Amino acid sequence: MNRNTRLTQTFIGAMVLAATVSAIYAGSRSHIQHSFYALALLGLAAATSRMKVKLPGIEGNMSVNLPFLLLAVISLSAVEAVLIACLSTAVQCLPKSGGKLKPDQMVFNISMMAFAASVATVIWNSEWLLNASWTSRAVTLSATTAAFFLGQTVPVAGIIALTQNTAMRRVWTSIVQMSFPYYVVSVGVTSMLTLVSHQFGWQTALVPFPVMYGIHRSYRVYFGGAAEAVPTAPMSKAASAG
Repeated sequence: MNRNTRLTQTFIGAMVLAATVSAIYAGSRSHIQHSFYALALLGLAAATSRMKVKLPGIEGNMSVNLPFLLLAVISLSAVEAVLIACLSTAVQCLPKSGGKLKPDQMVFNISMMAFAASVATVIWNSEWLLNASWTSRAVTLSATTAAFFLGQTVPVAGIIALTQNTAMRRVWTSIVQMSFPYYVVSVGVTSMLTLVSHQFGWQTALVPFPVMYGIHRSYRVYFGGAAEAVPTAPMSKAASAG
């Protein structure tokens, strides 16, 4: 076993530990509720998790299920939000027909999403942030999305840097440049939905689906052309950018 392999396995183990600790902490501060809404969000998050876009220049992909994960974080308990994030990620990691399941990739991605969702729920439900005189719902949602963004992109950049002995800063910058607009759109969609969800209930969760499908198609066209112009770096496939 070479040094990079040992470091990668150690990193994955640390990610699993961080996900476990953060999920237990977040879950201890909330209770399960809104089960019907949770099932609706789970179905939509799982469906859009299969709408993956290959990112040019790195061996990774991005799914368009973020608005549903954010809705779970701000509308459900921490336990429900983390479960939705984990289950939809497991669906995302399932190989296509004829493909081979990669256990290490699945373990890492599920742990990374559990960690990101747990930290995001802690930020969203933070009493000091909610009670601060300078804050607002928009600021809290932005901070929650930022936690999700960092909780996803930093571990992904780390595992890619370790497996291919590449500078982490360079990898993270590439991921940010390609995924940041998607996060901005996702937080905007989530913000608009939260304004009307109290009037229309769980059905509002259906609204982003055609929007995210359209974004998925646009990204595929854009990144498909970019992939032809940018050679793919030999980076790990055991990572997902979203």
